[in-house]
Amino acid sequence: MRWLEPFHTDRVPDPARLGGKGAGLVSMQQAGFPVPPGFVITSDTCRQYFENENTFPDDLWTEVEDAVSGLEEETGKSFGGASNPLLLSVRSGAAVSMPGMMDTVLNLGLNRPAVAGLAELTGNARFAWESYRRFIQMFAEIVFDVPSARLAAAVTSARSRAGAGGGALPVAAEQELVGRLAQIVQGVARRPIPDDPMEQLRLAIGAVFDSWTNRRAVDYRRTNNIPDHLGTAVTIQTMVFGNAGGESGTGVAFTRHPATGEPTFYGEYLPNAQGEEVVAGLRTPLSLGALSEQLPSIHQQLTEIAARLEAKYRDMQDIEFTVEHGKLWMLQTRTGKRTARAAVRIAIDLVHEGIISREEAVRRVTPGRIDELLHPVVKPGPADVVLAVGLPASPGGASGTVVFDPDEAHELAAQGHPVVLVRTETSPDDFHGMVAAAAVVTTRGGVTSHAAVVARGMGKSCVVGCGDIEVDYGAQLFSASGTEVSKGDWITVDGTTGSVYQGRVETASPELDEYFETLMDWADGFRRLRIRANADTPGDARTARQFGAEGIGLCRTEHMFFGEDRTAAMREMIMAPNAVLRAEALAVLEPLLTHDFEGIFEVMDGYPATVRLLDPPLHEFLPGHAETVREIVSLKLHLREAVDLVDIDRLLAEINRLEATLDRIERVSESNPMLGHRGCRLGIAYPEITEMQARALFTAAVRCHDRGIDVQPEVMVPLVAFPSEFRSQEALIREVAGRVFAEHGMSVAYIVGTMIELPRAALAAGEIAQDAEFFSFGTNDLTQTTIGLSRDDSGRFLPGYISRGVIQEDPFRSLDIDGVGELVRTGVERGRASRPDLKIGVCGEHGGDAASIAFFDEIGLDYVSCSPYRVPVARLAAAHSALQV
Repeated sequence: MRWLEPFHTDRVPDPARLGGKGAGLVSMQQAGFPVPPGFVITSDTCRQYFENENTFPDDLWTEVEDAVSGLEEETGKSFGGASNPLLLSVRSGAAVSMPGMMDTVLNLGLNRPAVAGLAELTGNARFAWESYRRFIQMFAEIVFDVPSARLAAAVTSARSRAGAGGGALPVAAEQELVGRLAQIVQGVARRPIPDDPMEQLRLAIGAVFDSWTNRRAVDYRRTNNIPDHLGTAVTIQTMVFGNAGGESGTGVAFTRHPATGEPTFYGEYLPNAQGEEVVAGLRTPLSLGALSEQLPSIHQQLTEIAARLEAKYRDMQDIEFTVEHGKLWMLQTRTGKRTARAAVRIAIDLVHEGIISREEAVRRVTPGRIDELLHPVVKPGPADVVLAVGLPASPGGASGTVVFDPDEAHELAAQGHPVVLVRTETSPDDFHGMVAAAAVVTTRGGVTSHAAVVARGMGKSCVVGCGDIEVDYGAQLFSASGTEVSKGDWITVDGTTGSVYQGRVETASPELDEYFETLMDWADGFRRLRIRANADTPGDARTARQFGAEGIGLCRTEHMFFGEDRTAAMREMIMAPNAVLRAEALAVLEPLLTHDFEGIFEVMDGYPATVRLLDPPLHEFLPGHAETVREIVSLKLHLREAVDLVDIDRLLAEINRLEATLDRIERVSESNPMLGHRGCRLGIAYPEITEMQARALFTAAVRCHDRGIDVQPEVMVPLVAFPSEFRSQEALIREVAGRVFAEHGMSVAYIVGTMIELPRAALAAGEIAQDAEFFSFGTNDLTQTTIGLSRDDSGRFLPGYISRGVIQEDPFRSLDIDGVGELVRTGVERGRASRPDLKIGVCGEHGGDAASIAFFDEIGLDYVSCSPYRVPVARLAAAHSALQV
């Protein structure tokens, strides 16, 4: 096996083997661009290095020595020689760009004889000694792990003594500084930097390989789903010097603006500097306009090369260049990183310029980038303090004052104050506070927890599972990172990264332009899957339609039972001793639900709306047990002090009422309510609940139909395990529909189906489909019940599972295709075997995940449903899936 490839090879450069950087350099060399000579040690070598327990392949060094000899012959220079020395850069280069995540060593090959030779060659002793000092500083940090702060402090001290500020040091001061740095290296590393240039090269190559496993590189791969096994190539290249004095400099340029996508040549330039100073931000660079003024011919040459590179690669390029004594050298070209907004515009512009097709434009914009466009973006500065980091549950950023009580959030928001609701966890009782809040933070829960699902549905920034935060409700504060944050203090929530910042941090509002709309139109032309939204209110439905939803795939009716005018009636129904009194309590809710359904049908005129009947267990509508006990104890203490008979009677009546409530709470409480008396089981036990919802739904439907609205209701029975459960609820629904239609003298078309969210339902899908007209897979609960994981509690250990490689992905974020996915596939096959025209969709959170959508498309589902703000993501993901066929 060949372990390296010279730049002047005739072979087609393969980024998987040579890395993006190396492949780009080889390609530029082959195209005749001015590239300093060099060679690439392949990523195969890196993988072999790690398989051999961080040891080079036996025959690698022979190839390296031959390649260095070839560079000496090509350049007329001597590696480490005292006359006309050859110096090298050693850079990482993965197949997938990981900018700044791995290590680089520059000016390699310098020792004291070579410094003298470089000074003689250039006639500039200051430049030679500065280059040597830079090499020692970089080699010590990268190869010997000497703390960069100690090295930087020595440089700062030397500048201060010499009065150089940020400018160049005199030769004597550089020589003294080199000695000081050598002392620091010896003290920390217990060995000197070797003078032998080949030993320097051997150590540097090993250090660059090792940087593949450093924390920032690993974290970057985790975040960007880059496989760990790829490894990095190492690019060895002849040094050219942008810090060689007059008519020298270095810069980075983009063939289009990376933030806006505008077709303008954009970049930065530093005269008399090395490339790391631009990339690392060590000095404030100038615009490319400075290069055009200082070296106009170089600027013109660079502009022409940039245009040729973009034409060659058919995409925006990120270019690194150096000017040495008036000669331009190209050091890198790669597909440029860009903002989501720029990604969309560049793709559209390239189509209009005839460079790529519409299909390729759609493929180039990943669904995740679209998600970035839909929410405010937090823009932290260097002084902003991160208090804690949790799970990014709902993207976007928002600032507000901390509140811990949902009622208080509602009150303050009504007064115009932005608030962030901080809770240990949320429940449906907190819904109004979440609606009012600008953002939500919970210390527990996962990405499909209540807080996460509701926040995403509303497009609110949300961070969950923030274990670094400890909430003290009594003191009205939370602690994080040694800081106490009290009620009323400002914080900023970044739901895109999971970070919670102290104070107000700048955010930018999203703006959707014509480029976004064009891309979405093109995507819609390619996809097969229909895209619906999970929407519980007319406002949610309007948002969904604005983002292009083609119906509602899940309307959770439980949210219609909460609110000041509704919770009391629901609690009265629960407390009622018989069906008659339960029906009377529910009668209060019926007109309210009817109004809600009318609003949703109006917005969804001409599109289907799937309405799920009441799903959660009854205890969620009752006060908390501990809260009720505290109230009873408090009233009894007041009773001891009461002397007025009217007060005594009032207190006794309230105590009796609360004790009755407590008794009911204890009677309906369950050890595991998510697997208890909920869903269709509740409807079977209390048919008046199903009856009231069905009557409200069909009354709203006929009223809208009478006004010319195209109503397409789909009634969904939740948590079915046995076909008999579905048949029982379906019969009642159809009976109510018949009565409502008879009362109004008109009818509307509707279908009745079920949510498949239990493994038994997936396995019994064939029998269930004999009666059900549609299936909607509730993949959140199906994941819980299949894997045996609580979506709210598993966030405590799942991140550790992922980081240790036990599993590759959070199954609540992206569908477990080999496990849960097989149940979905089975349910589809068995359901359609019984009813070929069975309509099938997904309404779990996986309906907004790109990888999951590809699977749903593959097995032939009709639609996916997701949060309104995920609809564009799903539209694009469905197009990507269709274009991969």
